[in-house]
Order: sequence, then C-alpha cells, then structure tokens
Amino acid sequence: MLKLTAADGHEFSAFEAGNVNAPRGLVVVQEIFGVNAHMRSVSERLASYGYRVLCPRLFDRVERNVELGYEPADIEKGRELRSRITEAQVLLDLQATAAAFGGKPVGIIGYCWGGTLAWLAAAKTEAFWAASGWYGAGIAAQRDLTPNCPVQLHFGEHDHSIPLSDVEAIRKAQPGIEIHVYQGAEHGFGCEARASYSRKDWELAELRSLAFFAEHVR
Repeated sequence: MLKLTAADGHEFSAFEAGNVNAPRGLVVVQEIFGVNAHMRSVSERLASYGYRVLCPRLFDRVERNVELGYEPADIEKGRELRSRITEAQVLLDLQATAAAFGGKPVGIIGYCWGGTLAWLAAAKTEAFWAASGWYGAGIAAQRDLTPNCPVQLHFGEHDHSIPLSDVEAIRKAQPGIEIHVYQGAEHGFGCEARASYSRKDWELAELRSLAFFAEHVR
C-alpha cells in the first residue's frame, strides 16, 4: 500500500501494482465494496500489460481498510459508506492518485461506483489522458458534462440499475464518446465474484479498454 495525501490534507492508502518505473499509469477505481480481493486482482492484471497501477482506498475518508463481499449486507454497507463521502472529496483523492505518477501519462478505469467516478474525473479534472467507465449508474444524471479527455463506456443490456434508456440518453448527449452495450450482460459482468459475471463480456470489455488506453495514454 502506498500512502498518499489529497489537496485538503486527507491521508489515504492506494494499492500499488506493476513496475514503479513503467512509462504509463492507470488509476483503478473501486466499486462500493472497497479495495477488496477483486479490485486488487484487477489492478495486478492491468499492471501486467506494462502499466504502473494505483487503486486508491476511497472509503478511507470515513472508514479505513474496507473490504466487503457481495452479499446484501455488504451492498447496504457499501452504499452507506458511499453516502458519507462527497463528490468533491473523491475527486481530490483521484487527482492526488494521478499526481503520484509524477507527470507520466495516466488513464483512469472504474467499475460500478468507480465507473461513474471515472466519468466525473474525466469531466471535472484535467488529470487524465483517457477514461474507461464500466457500468456506472450515475453517469446518466451528469451526461451533459464536457469531458477533458477521451472516454469509453461499457454497459450491460440487462443491468437492473442502468436501463437502456439511460444509455441512449448518454449516447445522445455525448455523440463523440465510444459506448459499448453487451447483449445479455447484467450489472457487474466484469466481477468474477458475482453471480452476474460473464467471462466473454468481461474479456471483450477489457480488451477494448486496453486498446483504448494503448491509443490515448502515451
């Protein structure tokens, strides 16, 4: 774990993977379940493609070292923790994480809550070269923002929390953004610990994300 400090003085930890001297970086943004085993696995896998990866513990603002599972009680706990952190605070933490790469090109990829945060970081900061957001339920509500970097979004066709009408609203508001919808996929299709996991859709979405970053984070 790397120790970081946000602009408001808040100290937090970030899981680090990959070579510290890698020429490119990625910020991996957690779901509402904290930096758990799944997020660490994602970070290590992405690092294997030549990135230095940092996955900040965003819940450190209210409770440190949070690692939740995917049962109903965990979901409720994650939502409660998320509700106690403001958007402005999270963006400060993401900017501090980006700054830890020392000016090297850095992308941001997020899942669930992190998918929404990747969109917000692309539009409300200038810290990132590119952003990939996976099934971010809060994107539609802020779809009229203007991104400061290229953005790629991924959604499941049968996501119970993101109706296709939301996806179409995003597409209409952001015609220049690359948006992918995975037929038959549900929310969380990229998490192997969930019942909604879809290996084929995860593999395709990750290949697309990696190709996107290869093009823009350089």
